[in-house]
Amino acid sequence: MTPFRRVTDQFSVSPQIAVSDVAAAAEQGFVLIINNRPDGEDPAQPSGAEIEAAARAAGLDYLAIPVRGGPDAAQVEAQREAMDQALGPVLAYCRSGTRSIVTWALGQAAAGRTDRQTLVALGAEAGYDLSGVVG
Repeated sequence: MTPFRRVTDQFSVSPQIAVSDVAAAAEQGFVLIINNRPDGEDPAQPSGAEIEAAARAAGLDYLAIPVRGGPDAAQVEAQREAMDQALGPVLAYCRSGTRSIVTWALGQAAAGRTDRQTLVALGAEAGYDLSGVVG
């Protein structure tokens, strides 16, 4: 199983998940999976459609917000809005989890919800360095 890295009670990130990981996500109480990885980055990765079908079959919501490089303002806002509307914990994934946590952190900072020091600390606890990302 792919490790889910808890960032907050409502948000976790993960490297690329497999279709088989979706059931584990549902069992752990996630209600929404956000896919921040564009299809086709690696020929071995499951497609977004495969993950979406597994998510829907497990009773989870699914949203694709593919990020190439760094997220733009629209992607940051879309992820923040999706999380605001989620009725429980959210799991976001990409190749390594970095784009997912960066997109989340930028949304938290832009909304004034979380200060830089806290975001950097939360990132470090989850295994990601956000010190150069959030201003």
